[in-house]
Amino acid sequence: MTIDVNKENYDKEVLESSIPVLVDFWGPKCTNCFALLPTVEQLEKEYKDKLKVTKLDASQNRRLCMNLKVMKLPTILLVHNGEEVDRIKGEITPEQLTEKVNTFMNQNS
Repeated sequence: MTIDVNKENYDKEVLESSIPVLVDFWGPKCTNCFALLPTVEQLEKEYKDKLKVTKLDASQNRRLCMNLKVMKLPTILLVHNGEEVDRIKGEITPEQLTEKVNTFMNQNS
C-alpha cells in the first residue's frame, strides 16, 4: 500500500525505513506524474514487502521539496539506509523508471 509522506512523517517513513524506499514526488497539475502512476503501482506490486513506495504531494510540501532540492516534477527518489541512492526527474518514461528501480532493487536486496 502506497504511503503518503509529508514533512511530519518523511524521516520516519523514508529515512528510517528498514527496506529500500521509492519516493514519488508529484503534483495535482503534473500530467507526467499521472502518466507514471500505473508504473509506480506495478512496481509496488512486483516488489511487495521488499520496497516501500511513498508519494509526496509537492504542492502541499514546498519547504520539504526545497530542502531535498526537488525542483522539477515528476521526481522519483530511491533511498536505502537513509541515503539517496538515485534520483530520476523530469521526462521519465515508464520503461526508464522500471529499469532504474529494477537496478536499484538488484543492488540493494
